[in-house]
Amino acid sequence: MSTQINAPDLTQRPPRSMRVRLGGYAILPRMLDKCRATIVGKNGEFHYNCPLDQHVINFLGFDPEALKTEVAKGLGDGEILEWLQANSKHKRAPWEINQWSDYHDRRGPDSDAETLGYFAEAVAKFTKTREDIRTWPDLLDLDDYVTFGGKA
Repeated sequence: MSTQINAPDLTQRPPRSMRVRLGGYAILPRMLDKCRATIVGKNGEFHYNCPLDQHVINFLGFDPEALKTEVAKGLGDGEILEWLQANSKHKRAPWEINQWSDYHDRRGPDSDAETLGYFAEAVAKFTKTREDIRTWPDLLDLDDYVTFGGKA
């Protein structure tokens, strides 16, 4: 019996923004989009279990391969959220989830020269005039938009 996975085609459009939340968790919907697309071979240049995904994995304390196995069963976002709540090592209170997600919504590059330089170069690939790109979510949203045909 074949399981039907409703996976986005990330060769045609980007995954959800890291600002989109599921169960209060930022980043998680984007991670699930990349996981589903990876399972069906439609992830394009997007990578599941990347450094961004590691923030969710470490905060909750779960095995990304075990999550991938559950996602491969064709479960929806709500079912995956239930699985995560039952199978994560770190049980988080709503206030912790909210603070963690708010932090990631506002997280910019660290103040070391190497990270600031990387961030500035990444923004410059898309635009020389936009001064509003200050956080990692800003940069990812811009990257996704421009990569799929938008103008910075």
